[in-house]
Amino acid sequence: MNEPPTSQPPVPSAPALAAPTAASQDEKTLAIVMHVFGLIGLPILGPLIVWIMKKDQSPYLDAQGRELLNFQISYFIYAVAGCLSLLVLIGLLLLPVIGVAWIVLTIVGLVSAADGKLYRFPLIIRML
Repeated sequence: MNEPPTSQPPVPSAPALAAPTAASQDEKTLAIVMHVFGLIGLPILGPLIVWIMKKDQSPYLDAQGRELLNFQISYFIYAVAGCLSLLVLIGLLLLPVIGVAWIVLTIVGLVSAADGKLYRFPLIIRML
């Protein structure tokens, strides 16, 4: 009368970026360079140039470049929104928080790239 519950197939988890198992030292160095570009004032253009040049040659740099560009573009959008919110004085609190988060997350991403790992930045818009 009572039938045993049927087992259901596992629910697939959210798709993750496919990161290769091991990155070469050259790939790690270029990933570090992409992050450093952001710290020296070229947050979008620097990583974009490296990513365009190397994305077809290295799956690691392709994934790293996409993630970093999504991060930089997202935080640029957040900064513009923070500047606009200065009109209602919310930006006085919002802009420093965005700035500190950008610096901290850039450094965390840089350290992760030095280890050859792909860091998934939180709170970003995944466009690429």
